[in-house]
Amino acid sequence: MYKAEREKRIYKVTLTGSAVNALLIVLKFAAGIIGRSSAMVADAVHSLSDFITDAIVLIFVKIAGRPRDVDHGYGHGKYETMATMVIGLILSVAGIGLMVNGITAVIDSINGAQLERPGIVALVVALVSILSKEWLYRITAKVGKATDSPAVVANAWHHRSDAISSLGTLIGIGGAIFLGDDWRILDPLAAVVVSIFIIKSGYNIIRPSVHELLEASLPIDKQKEIESIATSTDGIHYVHNLRTRRVGSIVVIDFHAKMDGNISLSEAHAIATNAENAIKARFGSNSIVNIHMEPLPASSSKA
Repeated sequence: MYKAEREKRIYKVTLTGSAVNALLIVLKFAAGIIGRSSAMVADAVHSLSDFITDAIVLIFVKIAGRPRDVDHGYGHGKYETMATMVIGLILSVAGIGLMVNGITAVIDSINGAQLERPGIVALVVALVSILSKEWLYRITAKVGKATDSPAVVANAWHHRSDAISSLGTLIGIGGAIFLGDDWRILDPLAAVVVSIFIIKSGYNIIRPSVHELLEASLPIDKQKEIESIATSTDGIHYVHNLRTRRVGSIVVIDFHAKMDGNISLSEAHAIATNAENAIKARFGSNSIVNIHMEPLPASSSKA
């Protein structure tokens, strides 16, 4: 996929998410206040964090798309990784905020405070939020996978977490409305339960980003696949000293290739180029593949 097309698809789906989030923020805050639902207000804060992460994706993906320069020999892909981590951190903070607010309301209720009965408007908006956020998750995840963008995939899961949050809000509000005064505690209690899933989603997003920033290697199955592709190239007997990492959506691969020591430099270069092209055909044309050519021992070359 060409860089211009990749950025266009990312911007389009992210702007769509931003527009929906902006509308949901207004609806949720209004429904939370009018409908007297602490869970809905907390859900509105979560949607606000979604809106912020959309802005982060738009800014960082633009930066990550810049070509390599003197100061960034491997390009600017790590900016996208950093954006992914920031999204995870925001998601975790939002989850912690929801948990604190919910626990406070639950404790107040246990201590005898009378919680207000949520209004039907909060229930309707929660249902609208679930449907719209699940739709956003599906279209954003599809684009994230197609463009191999971890930041967009992370943003998709943020949409899904908001849908889950709204589902918990729907259950809590519904219970508080239809089960009587003694069950109004379900409204803040739902926010506490949902916050746990939100925090876990944030952790799941942060963890791979941290690994990438710390130069973690590709999974073992990917490394074995690279070795298989290389050794399947005519002229390469085996490879060693394989090193891999990711720079945003770009894969960086380095290895030593053992070849017949009696062939010319031009022949060895042609063999390395064939292996490089085969690897790029599998891992993307933007992949960075560095192959160090080494001669086989004299006895092996003659065999």
